[in-house]
Amino acid sequence: MSGVLLQDIPLTRLKGVGEALSDKLARLGIHDLQGLLFHLPLRYEDRTQVSSLGSLRVGSTAVVEGEVISAQVQLGRRRSLLVRLRDATGLLGLRFFHFSAAMKKQLEPGVRLRCYGEARPGATGLEIYHPEFRVLKDALAEPALEQTLTPVYPITEGLQQQRIRQLVQQGLALMAATPPEELLPPSFLNHQAFPTLTAALQYLHQPPADADLEQLATGLHPAQRRLALEELLAQQLGMLLLRQQSRCQQATPLLPAGQMQLEQQLLQSLPFAPTAAQQRVCAEIFQDLAQPQPMLRLVQGDVGSGKTLVAALACLRAIACGYQAALMAPTELLAEQHYRNLIQWLEPLGVQVDWLAGKLKGRQRETTLQRLAAGETQLLIGTHALFQEQVVFQRLALVVIDEQHRFGVHQRLALRDKGIQGQTLPHQLIMTATPIPRTLAMSAYADLDVSVIDELPPGRQPVTTLVLPDNRRPEVVERVRHACLEGRQAYWVCTLIEESEALECQAAENTHLELQAALPELQIALVHGRMKPTEKTAVMDAFKRGEYQLLVATTVIEVGVDVPNASLMIIDNAERLGLAQLHQLRGRVGRGNTDSYCVLVYHPPLSEQGRERLQVMRQTSDGFVIAQKDLEIRGPGELLGTRQTGEIELRIASLQRDADLLEGLRPLAEQLLFQEPDKARRLLQRWRGESVRFAQV
Repeated sequence: MSGVLLQDIPLTRLKGVGEALSDKLARLGIHDLQGLLFHLPLRYEDRTQVSSLGSLRVGSTAVVEGEVISAQVQLGRRRSLLVRLRDATGLLGLRFFHFSAAMKKQLEPGVRLRCYGEARPGATGLEIYHPEFRVLKDALAEPALEQTLTPVYPITEGLQQQRIRQLVQQGLALMAATPPEELLPPSFLNHQAFPTLTAALQYLHQPPADADLEQLATGLHPAQRRLALEELLAQQLGMLLLRQQSRCQQATPLLPAGQMQLEQQLLQSLPFAPTAAQQRVCAEIFQDLAQPQPMLRLVQGDVGSGKTLVAALACLRAIACGYQAALMAPTELLAEQHYRNLIQWLEPLGVQVDWLAGKLKGRQRETTLQRLAAGETQLLIGTHALFQEQVVFQRLALVVIDEQHRFGVHQRLALRDKGIQGQTLPHQLIMTATPIPRTLAMSAYADLDVSVIDELPPGRQPVTTLVLPDNRRPEVVERVRHACLEGRQAYWVCTLIEESEALECQAAENTHLELQAALPELQIALVHGRMKPTEKTAVMDAFKRGEYQLLVATTVIEVGVDVPNASLMIIDNAERLGLAQLHQLRGRVGRGNTDSYCVLVYHPPLSEQGRERLQVMRQTSDGFVIAQKDLEIRGPGELLGTRQTGEIELRIASLQRDADLLEGLRPLAEQLLFQEPDKARRLLQRWRGESVRFAQV
């Protein structure tokens, strides 16, 4: 290869590219020739053959030829030009809603046309709306049909498909003289039996006429998989860099010598013993905390597996060593639940636990911040308020983040930067009750060590799940009456606060009124996200004390609510919720010693996805099976929430479809990063752009 690289060739080398066109291309993330060639088609059109008019069916997208037999302006709800086209096999209408007098004149009877578009039902039979067309003036010298499939690219305002196709054609000609740099080891490529990068790009921009359109549409063509492999490798490199950069930072080793007393006191005070899984995960955490590099550990455990106790023991290790710990939760309800649990466990041990949330104002807030800065607060619990600038820790050594995927990366980093006088980073323990499928963990969480609490505490009751249409609602109400009159408690979860005909959901407020009328003998409470935090807390506390038998709620009770006497969960319009959320809600029951039930009430007809979700919930209570199904149904973007903003925007690869490619990529990424750092840098820049900051290796 010559000394010139594709990324060194400016777009201005292409004919017709000036400042204005460069700006439009930049909006698509295209800044150089390499960027243009890696801007791949969304789909393809087959313009390589002419179809007869008689062969067209609704939805057919085809090239057709014929003679114009009429062209008339039609007045109706929208003014349009209707052109009637004929060949030896039939008729077709071409309808234009935007046209000029010159265009109408061009399409006069007797003219032969070649058109491309999608046939759809119209007022005159099959019609193509706004087809691309060309007048065929000389039957002996008709323009040739396309020799390859026609690519359709992502575009932006002011940039037409034809223009970007012309630019790519020029780019492919330049690529022939300056092939893109192969950054994957030849032995690895040969083992996978994938084409070279040049061959893959050439194929994807100009697939031959006999290419398998279905294979291309599903992303399973070897040329696409070749690029997906490289993109996933770049993504692994990005995660390894995050990990490497944190390994280069200093943290305070939290050594166990002489301070086991607090941990032992807590364990002795509890009415239960930790499970073997909790003990194993604690040992992994303590080993990390003893290191001079910051711990980055993700603890995943199903609903009710005892993550809070693991977090408490980790915090006690930091506190006993003379440092501060912080626990951050995504909602005030969950943060307050943690606060109440940990106060109950830790205050008797002499640990100073404080609380900080947006609702804490005035003198109370000032006092908390002063105690924190002075080092009197040993454990601070709260919401995103913890990473505000005015929150200053004296000796922060451990940060625990619950439900990490609900926080943005930058929020987590803001809390990380509050380490001891900015010189050391705190250890980070991240907890989630949303089990993460292995393929997602291998990719999106590759910068973290992962521990799994794969055992529920003894005594947790299995929850029987029923799926019922909403026309059986009276039966469900009777089930609630029966359970509550027997001394148990129940939840009734609604997905909206106010009525919405469009979504056909029962609003929580209306449901509350309906159930009060239907069940006058029960005490029924209401809680939803628009209530003041103090009101929500008061209702939840009263429910926990047994003052209410039925709690009507929105999904604010998804996490953090622990009422052992609640054994029945009704979820209204369950088809509107994702699997992870349904699983979390179901986990609110089965916490006592009574048989527990979850009733998923749906509004028919169910979509295919809705039916699949409810079937999964009925068949299994295994959080990992549910998470894998959730990944297959919804995709990684929704599962990760905002956590991976800017980190997991895959352009070509798919974590579900290309999961098999992840196998073996981690060792390859490590090999590149440590043995060929320049090549790793170029690979990252190819896929992640100039925003990548490459650590010294």
